[in-house]
Amino acid sequence: MEGGSRRRVVAVGAGLAGLGAAQWLRGHGSLRLLEAEGRAGGRVCTRPFASGLAEIGAHWIHGPSPGNPVFRLATRYGLLGPEAAREENQRVEAGGHPPLPSVTYGSSGRVLSPQAVSEAHDLFDTLLASARTFQGAEESLAHSVGQYLRAEIAQRVSASGADEDAQRLQLAILAACLKLECCISGTHSMDLVALEPFGEYVSLPGLDCTFPGGYSSLPDHMLSALPDGTVLLNKAVRTIRWRGSFHEEGDEARDFPVRVECEDGDAFLADHIIVTVPLGFLKERHQDFFQPPLPERKAEAIRRLGFGTNNKIFLEFERPFWEPQQQLLEVVWEDESPLEEPSADLEANWFKKLIGFVVLQPPEQHGHVLCGFIAGKESEYMETLSDAEVLGTMTHVLRMLTGNQRLPAPRSVLRSRWHSAPYTRGSYSYVAIGSSGDDIDVLAQPLPEDPEDPRPLQLLFAGEATHRTFYSTTHGALLSGWREAERLNQLFEAPSPAPPL
Repeated sequence: MEGGSRRRVVAVGAGLAGLGAAQWLRGHGSLRLLEAEGRAGGRVCTRPFASGLAEIGAHWIHGPSPGNPVFRLATRYGLLGPEAAREENQRVEAGGHPPLPSVTYGSSGRVLSPQAVSEAHDLFDTLLASARTFQGAEESLAHSVGQYLRAEIAQRVSASGADEDAQRLQLAILAACLKLECCISGTHSMDLVALEPFGEYVSLPGLDCTFPGGYSSLPDHMLSALPDGTVLLNKAVRTIRWRGSFHEEGDEARDFPVRVECEDGDAFLADHIIVTVPLGFLKERHQDFFQPPLPERKAEAIRRLGFGTNNKIFLEFERPFWEPQQQLLEVVWEDESPLEEPSADLEANWFKKLIGFVVLQPPEQHGHVLCGFIAGKESEYMETLSDAEVLGTMTHVLRMLTGNQRLPAPRSVLRSRWHSAPYTRGSYSYVAIGSSGDDIDVLAQPLPEDPEDPRPLQLLFAGEATHRTFYSTTHGALLSGWREAERLNQLFEAPSPAPPL
């Protein structure tokens, strides 16, 4: 086996997976990281907005505790506030849902009873926890999480003995809970999320926290630690040719199995490629992105796994209409029920998929800013509208919810458009009906498949969608990059560098 020093490695995509791989590989052979966008970070993207920052992509560290590599790295770089460092916060079992103090507005323009909201949320959390217990079950009554939850909701609400109005309100709040779960799972509907593997996803302990200086401070630090010239920006890859025999001009002796061709005409020869592009991009482009095409097993896994959209809408206000202690403004459409089909008329109803608004904290840093979350087809429709249309609709919605027709319009709006982003095509992955955690493992499997191939590990795969228990997270992405770099370190018979923690 030729030593690692002469090996050439190219990573495609400079998100946390690509940067993590580069970090773990440092010193082994020559490494190039090709990034299609004009910035590193991928789906971590912080932008200035109002008087502070807006996280267009990843928002929180989910489960900031010693078992989370993003938390450990951010701590080492000194990027987190004192709250995140408190040990008692690292031990909280939040199950991925931070309990923010909130107010819940109904569509009739009234604040809903905190007790009714709390009871409905408790019921939903209980049912969601039970939806995670079907792993390994031979037979389940439902195929999707949505189907299971709806059947349980119908049974529990009708058996509650509450009067008709109370039942109707409970169903409306539960419909809002389902929409929130769509945002968390990155899907249009929980009917698309497979029930049996749902419990494989692992939530780490810790009270979710944010980066005071923006999430992008993490990839920025990772980038600055790499040698100059390692990362090439605005370098979109068109085709990866593998299983080949490529030579550089004037060097017929050296033979490379892989050639990466870029949109701008540049080409890079390599022994190994670490592919970290999002699953949404692979779904759209894998047939022509790889030559020869990927094996059918891998292509099937790409087709079967889910990849959806969760977008944000940031609204800046002159002054807040919410109370200082309120951190989450929830929205409930009082005429909705999880037992009825939602309207398919996106133009008329897209905004009803909005789950509410998180208040950006602290206002001294951010100004008076609300961040709305919206998932699925409605979220994708929102991307097609102008800023003025989105701002106008949000003003209308907030006036209706607060019952104040004179509520001043927001001063400015900023939103994410992850579905339209050509190199992303959505937000993050989920295990869809018809797929399983095995598909995630197949997606992560390097090529060629034959372990005896004389030129092994030509294509390696990383990114959040390749991590079986942490898919959809930044820590899953980072771990997957380290995993693939370690595979190459083992091949090169090189000792791993000291973990970058």
